[in-house]
Amino acid sequence: MTEKHTESYEVVVVGGGAAGLSAALVLGRARRRTLVVDAGEPRNAPAAHMQGYLSRDGMSPAEFLAVGREEIARYGVELVRDRAVDVTRDGDFTVALASGRSVRARRLVVATGLRDELPDVPGVAERFGNDVLHCPYCHGWEVRDRAFGVLATTPLSVHQALMVSQWSKDVTFFLHEVAESDLADDDLRRLAAAGVKVVPGEVAELVIEGDRLTGVRLADGTVHAREVVFTAPRAVPQTGLLEKLGAEFQETPFGSYPVVDPTGLTSVPGVWAAGNAMGFAEQVVNAASGGYRAGASINGELLMTDLDAAL
Repeated sequence: MTEKHTESYEVVVVGGGAAGLSAALVLGRARRRTLVVDAGEPRNAPAAHMQGYLSRDGMSPAEFLAVGREEIARYGVELVRDRAVDVTRDGDFTVALASGRSVRARRLVVATGLRDELPDVPGVAERFGNDVLHCPYCHGWEVRDRAFGVLATTPLSVHQALMVSQWSKDVTFFLHEVAESDLADDDLRRLAAAGVKVVPGEVAELVIEGDRLTGVRLADGTVHAREVVFTAPRAVPQTGLLEKLGAEFQETPFGSYPVVDPTGLTSVPGVWAAGNAMGFAEQVVNAASGGYRAGASINGELLMTDLDAAL
């Protein structure tokens, strides 16, 4: 029987999105033996383009990641298409992959992002990333001045309805399963001031004609003509590896996320989090920045650790 060989790296980066690739780029350029484990499930895969990233505005997410993978390869960083399913620590870290392979690392970057759970309304999942959107900063300019709908998921959806009124003056706020009595008086006054029409009643489905959204149908059969619908998915952080390692978490309005310092270092020594694994609102440009900070911090920490050991 052949003994299974476990390869060793200085750093294993779990997650091949903007945060993970950015961390890997810094580490590769610092001559650190680095492995990226990429499950190939980027959060922004449904979108045709990304916005707000200086010099990359309008670039497709797929092209962005392809360029990033090419860049890290120039510096000897390895990338494997696999999924990290378990992690243990006995000084260093052992990461078990779905393929059956195990890898060792002195330091670990968790950049596994989050998963969006969409409202269970027919048409929402099918059109998500096209004319069903969640972020006005990502897509507002492209759909400006069209007839917007906002599908409420919680009373906090008021904020989304107010925000999108910056990009269109024709906004209808569908309360869906949120009762009007759940909205604060100040929120109702702000909605009125913004010219947002509030429509109570459960939404039955989105009306799709051909390859475009044309309306929102309520449970009572009423159809409101709309061209774009914004809604806030429920964010599900993919932080299972951090939980296995016993990282400290904090509750936020958008879920439970790890406690980190300004570089992304978690409460577990040697483990950094970056991108949406550390917060809901990390856009691509923020995720890349966080990955950079994590990579630079890890390199410096490894350098000082090795120098101290040499003394």
